[in-house]
Amino acid sequence: MESTVLHHHRQKPLEIYTFIDPLCPECWALEPFLKKLTLEYGKYFTIRYLVGGKLGTRNNTCQYKEKKPLTPKRLAEIWELTASRTGMSCDGDLWYEDPISTPYSASIALKAAELQGRQAGYRFLRKLRELLFLDKQNITKECVLLACARKAKLDVDEFKKDLYSQGAIKAFQHDIKMTKEMGVEYYPTLVFFNDNVDDEGLKVTGLYDYHVYVQILAELLGYEPEPETILPLESFLQRYNFVATKEISVVYDLTFEQVEIEMKKLQLKQKVTRVPVKYGTFWRYLPQ
Repeated sequence: MESTVLHHHRQKPLEIYTFIDPLCPECWALEPFLKKLTLEYGKYFTIRYLVGGKLGTRNNTCQYKEKKPLTPKRLAEIWELTASRTGMSCDGDLWYEDPISTPYSASIALKAAELQGRQAGYRFLRKLRELLFLDKQNITKECVLLACARKAKLDVDEFKKDLYSQGAIKAFQHDIKMTKEMGVEYYPTLVFFNDNVDDEGLKVTGLYDYHVYVQILAELLGYEPEPETILPLESFLQRYNFVATKEISVVYDLTFEQVEIEMKKLQLKQKVTRVPVKYGTFWRYLPQ
């Protein structure tokens, strides 16, 4: 963990700058922990995503710090290893079937989505990752990005215009500048800031156990934050619609076997449907 400084005004006492690459499997693996943190302690912080786009030529994830350009074969291996290690499925066959050659496109697309609001950006990023890691879709292609915008319930016409706008490109360039200024070299990296502009932020690189993130919140707040009661499982599924067994496991502190038992009960009630993926299972909530 390192420190850095940022001057930024906000309403909630903390802000978490989350440096990611949309193509980074380690960043995808962070998602269950950010979900739980948001559900329990979201009243204390806001999350802001800042993007890079280096993974297509060099692997800048924390687990695999390889400095030389990577072949599609090696990238496929890294995705498969990350999936089996973290429980968040990534299908490395994409790198054989339709390898990505312009990684910056996905980052600029996320910035274009964020022009419709922070929540729109969150929804778009989630759908982007599902299409990439689960469906093996090349998320640098315009047709895939537009499909993603539709799935994320964005104004697709507006998004299409923004995709090539100066606004999106400048927002992306700003993220790259911030990445350099804060010395971020690997993804994912979280930088936690409190509301005192004179205090240093706390930089956390890589994946940690959930309690580490809670400890950081307490340290920066100066007191123990009070967690919200986690939503009942069915409400959680209704809210997020499509989630991994791993995500349910993290949020509810259940083993995969316990998740399976609970989800089978909901399956019998026709509340969810099972979606098998290359590594593990996702669950889709069925509107009643």
